[in-house]
Amino acid sequence: MEGPTTPMHVGSVMVFQPRNGGFDYDRLVSLISGRISFVPRYRQCVREVPGRLANPVWVDDEDFDVSYHVRRSALPRPGSDDQLQEFVARIQSRRLDRRRPLWEVYLIEGLAGGRFAIVTKTHQALVDGINVLDIAHVLVDDSSDNVDTGSDVDEPITQTWRPSREPSDVELIASAVVEAVRRPSQAVENVRGVITDVRAVGRPVFSAIGSLLSTAARTAVRPAPVSPLNAEIGEARRYVIVGTDLADFRTVRSRLALGHYADEVTINDVVLATISGALRSWLLTRGEAVHTAATVRAMVPVSVYDTDESDDGDSGRLGESVTACFVDLPVGEPAASMRLHQIAFAMRQQIEGGQAVGAEAIAGLAGFASPTLHSMGARLGSAMSRRLFNLIITNVPGPQQPLYVGNARMLSAYPVVPLARGQAVSIGLTSYDGGVYFGLNGDRDAMPDLDLLGQCLVDSLADMVEIRDARR
Repeated sequence: MEGPTTPMHVGSVMVFQPRNGGFDYDRLVSLISGRISFVPRYRQCVREVPGRLANPVWVDDEDFDVSYHVRRSALPRPGSDDQLQEFVARIQSRRLDRRRPLWEVYLIEGLAGGRFAIVTKTHQALVDGINVLDIAHVLVDDSSDNVDTGSDVDEPITQTWRPSREPSDVELIASAVVEAVRRPSQAVENVRGVITDVRAVGRPVFSAIGSLLSTAARTAVRPAPVSPLNAEIGEARRYVIVGTDLADFRTVRSRLALGHYADEVTINDVVLATISGALRSWLLTRGEAVHTAATVRAMVPVSVYDTDESDDGDSGRLGESVTACFVDLPVGEPAASMRLHQIAFAMRQQIEGGQAVGAEAIAGLAGFASPTLHSMGARLGSAMSRRLFNLIITNVPGPQQPLYVGNARMLSAYPVVPLARGQAVSIGLTSYDGGVYFGLNGDRDAMPDLDLLGQCLVDSLADMVEIRDARR
């Protein structure tokens, strides 16, 4: 899925307010050094098997240096959100060093009001939701002794990790031969990847993804509408953050969710209706023809229960818990209430009969699951044909209580969702502690007005809040 203009990096931008100025780079390095004991993959790198006789393998980085991965930067004080956005856009578009573990964390100091930000950057190959979670998942705590006691010292974690010796080329080839005996069809596919176009190798992948679509497949049969959201993209990016109040989305839901299916209109439906209104305004500012039947097709990853749960009933494992819904956002519909009902109906039609997980269940997963689920959703979107949809929208509910890193309280968390080939924009959002935080990632050339789209989101939500009664 990765190409010269499409680095498959997912990330998060977390903004914190320290207590008494007591958080710095050394504290972050110490914290991460301890926490990655729980995710040893973050100390491994990728090794190609000679001749591509087998899939690449993970090997321990014998020269692992945490200070290479945890970096420090600062904005000119008082740093603004615009400066933070530009920083994120630049570092997220830089390719990770394939010779090292595929992640980076940045401490960004100098934000106005004494705040700081932690920006994470993780390759999608690292995060599978079962064995490996996004690094942001293990950085924050919902409560800690630090906060309760006022102590600035973390409980030390015993460091027992010792890197295994990196296998030689001969050993890698020998392992590949053994695997080929056990799984000959896999060996044939690996060799085919050397001598044929990569799309031929991808067919089994796309076939497997197709089996996930169920009722959504009927929507995906039709090509996505022509849209400026789809364009040839380059390497450079723009990034925009937008903070909104969860209470506003709840207000809209209570006012506009009328009729027999009122209880089935979700906050996610309101979010999609808000984005639909924003896209409508943005298209009009560009002078695009927006007729009454105009739509923009979004691929919306939906979290589902794992139907193959282990006997121990461990519901805290994310598993392969993301499937795809396609929804045609009615950008041609001028009435906000009608946009909401059309979207709610379309989503309900695709989810009925499935095992979609509610917002409370997702938010209740152990730890801060939002970055991991954003990563899994982005991977699903990147693997699909760009002809099926115009943009990807990942919406992951987060906990509604404060989270902390060390002694600093997290104020907001914005996802960074990578762009797939031909996708000029991706939209990720996370609800957390009374807020809904949007991260808009766009191609720098195709989306010079990405900040305008961000403002359109704010205006669209305000317009929906002002509608007192959908029956008027």
